[in-house]
Amino acid sequence: MELQDIIKPENKIYERPHLLLDVNTHYCPGCSHGVVHKLIAEVIAELGLEDCAVGVAPVGCAVFAYNYIDIDWIEAAHGRAPAIATAASRLWPENVVFTYQGDGDLAAIGTAETIHAANRGEDIVIVFINNAIYGMTGGQMAPTTLLGQKTATTPYGRRADLNGYPLKISDILAGLDGTCYVTRQTVHTPAAVRKTKAALKKAFLNAKAKHGTSVVEVVSTCNSGWKMSPADSNKWMQEHMTAKYPLGDLKDIENAHIQ
Repeated sequence: MELQDIIKPENKIYERPHLLLDVNTHYCPGCSHGVVHKLIAEVIAELGLEDCAVGVAPVGCAVFAYNYIDIDWIEAAHGRAPAIATAASRLWPENVVFTYQGDGDLAAIGTAETIHAANRGEDIVIVFINNAIYGMTGGQMAPTTLLGQKTATTPYGRRADLNGYPLKISDILAGLDGTCYVTRQTVHTPAAVRKTKAALKKAFLNAKAKHGTSVVEVVSTCNSGWKMSPADSNKWMQEHMTAKYPLGDLKDIENAHIQ
């Protein structure tokens, strides 16, 4: 019996998005990056942006993002993706430009570029993967590392008096006049995946309509850096990360340039 004889015509067949390249992943098992890559590929295809989407990936675990999504990519220096995205968006305004950054890249090394691009209201999307650690370089403390969280550079846990407090960078960006949409989501359950996809779609539509800067933070896991199994990482994230980084929209206005 053939497959088409078993599947009813009205049933949908779920396939790999055609923009998601058929390559072996370099991400660790349980990593959130692969899920977000899939969602971005789906959103770009569904919005018909294949020929005008430009991604900017700096240094971090997602440095090889261009190997996975079949669109135009620009590689940026560590933390400088929003500056590169600014140039690409202004030089080729017909394109829809987005960055793909981790917390160490966006909220530490690239803090200035992130804040000033968002404050200018650049018509770009910033996709922010927040797993509260430097996952690529050995598991050091990041600006988003939680108090008490153990890392390679805080083996006894992060202390406020020594290391400062976790940086809620998306809350800062939401307070800037140039941002039109700032949201915080996850991808640890099917329902969360659907919400994150909807958020990405709204962000890309904002960039296409030139409404200002959109930021989609995805609270994520790093089971390698956290020294946990994927299942335990998801549980720890739900119990600890989302308490400090509550999920939902932080800002949503139609046009940041008109207030």
